Amino acid sequence: MLHQIQEIDTRIFLTLNGLHTPWADTIMYWVTQRNTWIPLYALLIVWLIWKYNQRAAGMIGALILTIVIADQTASGLLKPFFERLRPCHVLYLQDKLHLVVEDCGGRYGFASSHAANSFGLAMALYLLVGKKYPWITWFFFPWAVAVSYSRIYVGVHYPFDVVVGACIGAAAAWIAVKSVERILRLRKKLA
Repeated sequence: MLHQIQEIDTRIFLTLNGLHTPWADTIMYWVTQRNTWIPLYALLIVWLIWKYNQRAAGMIGALILTIVIADQTASGLLKPFFERLRPCHVLYLQDKLHLVVEDCGGRYGFASSHAANSFGLAMALYLLVGKKYPWITWFFFPWAVAVSYSRIYVGVHYPFDVVVGACIGAAAAWIAVKSVERILRLRKKLA
């Protein structure tokens, strides 16, 4: 059963990774880079502080907790446990894949930390402010999809790595936001 899943995942990966063009290579190279998004994160923090003043501290705390949970679950727990090689480290795929980045990353790819972190951020923002500011949801979920897809496009993750990473991120956001909300309610009661 696992062999069949791996086979299907590899076929889907090769199809998606094979849909490349020089102009998309450039875009996906920048989309997949973590440092590309630092200005967006800084702008988001400034916006939260501007809109929510003191309440922003709890929201930013929930976002940080989301990323810590998502990233550590994907990278610290699942990757070393499952030891599933990234496609760019699989020898028989070397002549079939289109590798856009210079550095393939660590040996193991299950689950994608990029997908976990980006979907975690999108879900946390939805839970925190998405009802009041729907544009946040309309921006950050497609952004998370683009970041996640870029990992397949550049040749460093299988689709299943990305899907599981996205689920981890969404779950991490729910846990983090609900935990911070409970802590803040408890603190308010005790004050």
